Amino acid sequence: MSLLENILKKVVLQDAIIEKKEQISASVYKIRLKSESIKKAAFEPGYFVRLGIGIGNDDLPFKDKVRSYSIWDINKTEGYFDMAIATESKGIGAQWVVECKEGDTVYFKWKKGNFLLDDTADSYLMIGDLSALSHLYIINRSLSKPKQLESLIYTQNSDDLFEDVNGSKPFDFHSLKPNSITEILNTVKEIIPKMEGQKMVYIAGDSRVCVALNQYFRKELNWNTKQIKTKPFWNPEKKGLE
Repeated sequence: MSLLENILKKVVLQDAIIEKKEQISASVYKIRLKSESIKKAAFEPGYFVRLGIGIGNDDLPFKDKVRSYSIWDINKTEGYFDMAIATESKGIGAQWVVECKEGDTVYFKWKKGNFLLDDTADSYLMIGDLSALSHLYIINRSLSKPKQLESLIYTQNSDDLFEDVNGSKPFDFHSLKPNSITEILNTVKEIIPKMEGQKMVYIAGDSRVCVALNQYFRKELNWNTKQIKTKPFWNPEKKGLE
């Protein structure tokens, strides 16, 4: 293990134990991390963590040792949080989640970002792929009620999709190929007229879809930037911390 990794473990990162591992769909695992430090965490719905999945593996370049994952659910009283990690990418993170075991020690760091809960609108549109599903779930679950909810969650294989931690399926699922921007835009154009009052959209997942939809809402619909929440979770041409 390198000196930098030792510093990360002892100074930068917090440690946790994998308390539970469960396969919840064809390509998604639910991972529960438990730690006393979670009881004291300053948390807002929309936070994510940097997970040091490759710490101690000298065969991996540093940029492949860390992956970012959304917090799907958290229980600060008991000191744990849940993540949903997909394996469809076949990358380092996918390999790790398949091989990890309950009882393993992992290292993480909280990240706030900007893709957080905003409860100020009357109607919400949630758009994302499998990588964004758990993140959009916690945002939706944390909204004060009543709110109007519209959604477009897409993946090529519907067997990959999973229900929320409370057993609900509040979103509309669609079987679409990756980067199906035209089909997504056509569906969005059907949804928008249904939305009432102050509107807000959350867009997450494939960076190409995020860019195209962000431009559509800003330039064609003239929505204010505060109404548009965008988070590219992955880019087909990049990996890790690139």
